[in-house]
Amino acid sequence: MKNRILGTTAFALVAASPFAAFAQTAAPADAGVSNVDEIIVTGSYRRSLEQAVDLKRKNVGFSDSIVATDVANFPEQNLAEALQRMPGVTIERNKGLGQRVMVRGLPSEFTFVSINGLATASGSGGRDVEFDIFASEIIQQVTVQKSPTAAHEEGGIAGSVNISTARPFDYEGRRVVAAVEGAYNSISEKVDPKVSFLASDTWGDWGALVSFSTARRTNRTDSESGINFRPLTRFLNQGSGRGAQAVDVLARDAGVVVKDRMNAKETDLIIFQDKVGDRAYLNTQDQWGGTISLQYRPSSNFSLAFDAMVGAYDTTEDEYDAAAYSASSRSTLETIHEYDKTTLGEYGMVVLRDVSYTATQHEMLSKERINKTDYRQFGTELNWSGDSWRLHALAGYSGADKTLDSSNLKHVAYAPSRTRWTNRGGETIPSTTTGGFDMYNSPDKYLFEAYETTLEHITDDKYAAQVDFTKYLSLDFFPALTSVQFGARYTDKTKQRDYGALNIQGSGAGKVDYVGRPMSQSQLTPIGDLVPGGAFNVRDLNWSQVSNDYARRTFRYDGFYTPFNVGDYYEVSEQVTAAYAMADFNFDIGSVPVMINGGARYVDTSITSSGYHQIQNPNGSTGYTPEPVSNDGGYDKLLPSLNITAELTDSILFRAAASETLIRPALTDLAYKRTASWNSYRFTDGNPNLRPTYAKQWEVGLEKYLPQGGLLSVSYFSKQIEGVVRQALTGVVKGVTKYNANGTVDGVYDFDVYQPINQPGSYDVTGVELVAIVPLGLIYSPLEGFGINANYTALDSSLAGQSKIGVPTPPIGLADSTYNFTLFYEKDSFQARVSYNYKDKYVEGIGYEMYPIWRDGYGQVDFSASYKLNDRFQVSLEGINITDEATTGYTMDPSFPTTYELSGRRINLGLRMEF
Repeated sequence: MKNRILGTTAFALVAASPFAAFAQTAAPADAGVSNVDEIIVTGSYRRSLEQAVDLKRKNVGFSDSIVATDVANFPEQNLAEALQRMPGVTIERNKGLGQRVMVRGLPSEFTFVSINGLATASGSGGRDVEFDIFASEIIQQVTVQKSPTAAHEEGGIAGSVNISTARPFDYEGRRVVAAVEGAYNSISEKVDPKVSFLASDTWGDWGALVSFSTARRTNRTDSESGINFRPLTRFLNQGSGRGAQAVDVLARDAGVVVKDRMNAKETDLIIFQDKVGDRAYLNTQDQWGGTISLQYRPSSNFSLAFDAMVGAYDTTEDEYDAAAYSASSRSTLETIHEYDKTTLGEYGMVVLRDVSYTATQHEMLSKERINKTDYRQFGTELNWSGDSWRLHALAGYSGADKTLDSSNLKHVAYAPSRTRWTNRGGETIPSTTTGGFDMYNSPDKYLFEAYETTLEHITDDKYAAQVDFTKYLSLDFFPALTSVQFGARYTDKTKQRDYGALNIQGSGAGKVDYVGRPMSQSQLTPIGDLVPGGAFNVRDLNWSQVSNDYARRTFRYDGFYTPFNVGDYYEVSEQVTAAYAMADFNFDIGSVPVMINGGARYVDTSITSSGYHQIQNPNGSTGYTPEPVSNDGGYDKLLPSLNITAELTDSILFRAAASETLIRPALTDLAYKRTASWNSYRFTDGNPNLRPTYAKQWEVGLEKYLPQGGLLSVSYFSKQIEGVVRQALTGVVKGVTKYNANGTVDGVYDFDVYQPINQPGSYDVTGVELVAIVPLGLIYSPLEGFGINANYTALDSSLAGQSKIGVPTPPIGLADSTYNFTLFYEKDSFQARVSYNYKDKYVEGIGYEMYPIWRDGYGQVDFSASYKLNDRFQVSLEGINITDEATTGYTMDPSFPTTYELSGRRINLGLRMEF
């Protein structure tokens, strides 16, 4: 049976055995595998922690878990946010909402995710899973595996996240639970509903369970962002006098003498602002999910279960953007008002802080992104055991279909302007030059350029089958060997992508009668009415533009659709066959009991990538023709693992683990595809020849167990990682014709080609992880009922120099430190918790492969309180981000901010009913 923690509490952090999923209820006492099935938690957060500590003491290996023992007990917005309480786990936020999970500060793509033992499809195409698509109320337990055994599916350098849904025999008899909740967002000022339900019953040898959850979330985010570095190469290498004028202005206003304006090595070190924008986002999310579980269990030695999980995550994001694109193709420098030669002087860089430009492209952009994701998973699992053996088998399917329908109504006005950095972003103000104007309040100046549409459909399918056999031993000649285990697994994963783009420029197909039409001829709405919640929060600004609803009704003529382009289709399939063997040993060294689990896993992977190359048309004619292309490849690897536990004293355990593991490249990166970034003059291609990223890792730790379920633990871990995938310049396409959105020719340029590659060499990541679970009544008796649950992770990395201009840069996504702290109180029917989680700054990308873009450290305070009115009813009050923290970022130095976003507080009031 699966390792499951049951009861009526909110959630608990637990440490689970790395091979507990393969344990049996009737295992011999000397098998060295603790019995962790059907542990009943008595209904309190504190008791659940005590159970967790008891499990941690008995099990072998490094791992942590979080458990929702019934429905509607996660206090956060989604599953990702619930996981951030676990030791070493942080999340990646998108406009205030937790989206991806990071383990021990490593990038999210280094984490492997499975549900009920099956690799999870979410439609992302990467190895990282978008956790926001899953309704957390249908999840029973999540375990983060940090030290794998040979029996665990390979795929997680940072760790493996194993999610379980509930089954009927997890409960004693009939169970019916329902919950309703209302959630208020402080910026959108909307109240969103959530309804959850679970029903489970058993009769004789059979049981059935159903659970369901549906919710709507309305999140508003106000943002001042997009103020990125842009090398002055953009202007200096242009003809028509623009490049020469930039050279003259640099010398005149900043004393910077350009020796060769066509030499990128020189011009890449002179920086100006790319685009400054004020943006309001409204993200409306409709989410539902449900599970069905049927279970046949005639005895404690036999169980057959069928699990199904289905759901959908539909989100519509409206973005309203007033922006100034300083690097427009018509513009160049006019006057440099302020420059900075000192802040980044060690790299030889000059940053133009305050500049007037000759012809900035001012934009009013109404963007609509509709994302519809449908996911499903079906699986069956067999557990059968005898007096000295156990058989475990599973088979199943996980799939997701994602459709992304995006549009951008673009009105532009070219005019002189002045753009400069502020203390938390940037701003554009009217130029003193003739022709300058107030970009926020001149709708008659903005002319229709295009209504751009894109349509993308992704199908993500994964199949798996696995069988494991365990033999428990009692050998007179080798008493230390207590069990051996063998197993095999086969997985088949496929991703297909269709993509198309089409611009509307007139009232019908082929018409251009909208081009040049002033924005003032459309229905305009003030920004405070375009998104609920009133005035813009980041700056004292007000402007009006076209709503997405009006744009869709007005500019999408009858019969319009966005066709798929055959040349943008690709398919990537991956088949993995794995086999493993491992053994468990139990013996004493002097008076110290020792448990060892060791083994090895062999994996063989084959990949087929199919798509199209764009071939230049013959005989000098313009344009490209798609030509089908396919590539087969593969690799194999032997992955050893070792886990050790030694009971030094009655209250102190020593643990150690070592293993080799891998993470495969994203299917998207393996695909034959080409994506154009026209404003950046670059193509991004896939690379079917990518290889996995490998890691050799080890860890040691000590755990001190205290009375009343307390715990103090420390561990030190080390990972040597090689073959990291990163984007690199691999070629140049000369003579590419670039078009404006209205169909006119902008010019002919050379485009850089970037591809994902396996970076040569390796780097080391080391870290320390601390955990403290302390009932404060142990320290001071009047504090009985209070306690703390805290953890801290600190990392150090050897990698530097990903920037092609030599700027020292840590691995993308890696944070030096993370910590979580929860203070809880519990007495009678009342429970309360206040939590703070923090993730240190990290590099989220490298602009133009040169300039590290940092996300600032972020901390958030949440709270949860509940009161049990009687045996059937419980009320709860929860607050998320109650201090209203902003998300911020910068390029290279905090004095060059790139991002400032406010997503507001969220207050939830709920009622839980149990029958």
